[in-house]
Parts: sequence; structure tokens; C-alpha cells
Amino acid sequence: MTSPSTNPDNPRTDSLIDYPSMFPIKVMGIKADGFVHALTLIAEQFDPAFDATTLELRESKGGKYLGVTLNITATSREQLDELYRTLSSHPMVKVVL
Repeated sequence: MTSPSTNPDNPRTDSLIDYPSMFPIKVMGIKADGFVHALTLIAEQFDPAFDATTLELRESKGGKYLGVTLNITATSREQLDELYRTLSSHPMVKVVL
């Protein structure tokens, strides 16, 4: 019997992630006032227990861009998909990994 998390006939349920688990999401954007705060608010929407003290910030060599790693508690593929869509559609965000 195939478990729902490894069903090859349904790629939407095929996952290598065991839920719930801590999941890092890297976001890059122009270094600007409000960027980190905006990302924190989005993370809190999808993970009410999100701890902003776990944010990792990395400035680009030239200082124009800022990379932010959000460590969220992933509870489902749907949650992660919607979080990626929300982050990607934010006007301050350039890349989500």
C-alpha cells in the first residue's frame, strides 16, 4: 500500500518533508526600510508561532540587496505553497528560494 505522502500518481501529495517541521525559506530583495518587517508579518500569517529572533540576514557585497532566511514551522504542502506565492507577490521581494 502506498502512503499518501509518497503517492507517485499524485505529485501534489508527494513530499520529502515530514510535517510539522522547521523549514528555512530564503528571500531576497532590495535593502530598504520596512523589508524585514514586511517579511516578518507574512511569516506570522502562516506560522503564528514564528520567532523573529531566528531571522538570518545577509547583505549583498555591494549593500544594495538583503537576503533574509525565515525559519518557519511547515505544517503542510499547501501552507508552504501559499507562503511562497504570498512572498513572491510582495513588491519588495525579488527572489524566494
